Amino acid sequence: KLIKNAINNFSICVTGAGGSIGSEICKEILAFSPKKLVIIERNEHSLYLLLNKIKEINKNNIDIVPILCCLTKQEFVERILLENNLDIIFHCAAYKHVPLVEINPIQGIYNNVFSTISICKNASKVGVKKVILISSDKAVRPTNIMGASKRICELIFQSYSENEKKKEQSKTIFSMVRFGNVIGSSGS
Repeated sequence: KLIKNAINNFSICVTGAGGSIGSEICKEILAFSPKKLVIIERNEHSLYLLLNKIKEINKNNIDIVPILCCLTKQEFVERILLENNLDIIFHCAAYKHVPLVEINPIQGIYNNVFSTISICKNASKVGVKKVILISSDKAVRPTNIMGASKRICELIFQSYSENEKKKEQSKTIFSMVRFGNVIGSSGS
């Protein structure tokens, strides 16, 4: 009941929607009849596969909006948020595969940190009601680049949350959850 009240008739966005965690969140959200589900993914093939899968389970004819983009492009993100009048964002987008991010640290940090800044800045600017960061247990006392980048993302969310508390009206709620190893996910 709590989940239904949080999802039903709201415009929801999932970033990194084509990933193993993002795609599962999309499927779960559809069961609670949102007004709209905006799925954002930078990998064309993953977005295509997810779109086909959720079309099959979309029994309530929810409006599904697939968007192929890189979230580090702030102007593009602002336009997406404005055009879709979003209520809630689940920010799952990140490079999460520890060995690959260790080999490509600059790109891992850039993608994870700057996509998070872009989402937070624009969600606050346009007045999205809630933004939830899907973080990682590897952000706890990080021992690798991926974990460190996710810890930075958490700090960004905490900073935006504190700034929102100082506003007099139209506050965006920033929250986060840490996932541990997820069975079948591509990053575990």
